[in-house]
Amino acid sequence: MSHPTGLSVQLYTVRNALAEDFDGTLAKIAGFGYTQVEPFGLTDYADALRTGLSQHNLTAPSTHVGLLKGDQEEIFGVAKELGVSLVIDPHVDPARWESAEDVKQIAADLNSAAEKAAAHGLTVGYHNHWFELESIIDGKHALEVLADNLADGVVLEVDTYWAKVGGADVPALLQRLGEKVVALHIKDGDGTRDNKKQVPLGTGSIPIWEYVDAAPNALRVVELDDSEQDLIEAVGTSFAYLSAGKGA
Repeated sequence: MSHPTGLSVQLYTVRNALAEDFDGTLAKIAGFGYTQVEPFGLTDYADALRTGLSQHNLTAPSTHVGLLKGDQEEIFGVAKELGVSLVIDPHVDPARWESAEDVKQIAADLNSAAEKAAAHGLTVGYHNHWFELESIIDGKHALEVLADNLADGVVLEVDTYWAKVGGADVPALLQRLGEKVVALHIKDGDGTRDNKKQVPLGTGSIPIWEYVDAAPNALRVVELDDSEQDLIEAVGTSFAYLSAGKGA
């Protein structure tokens, strides 16, 4: 099973700009040097992505979409059409991460979705926030309990920032999760839940390269949930930071 590699950007970061000018925003992203993007709300934006991706020489190897709540066959059909290979559910209700039974049911639901996805040649994954790490079950982060119960082909996109906010030792977590981790969300800020305090990569307090080095083969996805700064400019600055490498 091959997985995406390289550098991408989660389009949720520039959601407001996309709402105003979808095509122009993709053009700016491509202009920064990105060749890959990670769409959100895949089926909602399918028409715009059909034309926009090819027009700006962009691919979408991964996507965020409410897989466990939506029409899975429709989602998988659109993903296949757009060249997406990794379909990631980005959020399951925090209340469902408090017990082993609930987490095992989430895993079962993802495993079931993955069986359907496999018929389309697609992989299913899950993306965390802070609460899956903050919750400790039998001495483990709830996210690790999930990983223990996922089928072999079901993967994780670890949001390294939220993992830190949730109290995890992120490099150690990534090493324990091992090959389950095929993508990382990389963001910077002050390490709190205040989205407005997120900043371009390399300008906050997060040890970005420690995280990247702990999962060196994972797809690196730039994301800011929000910021006091201009989000388009932050996306460009973040690309330059990651592209320059840790020695810069």
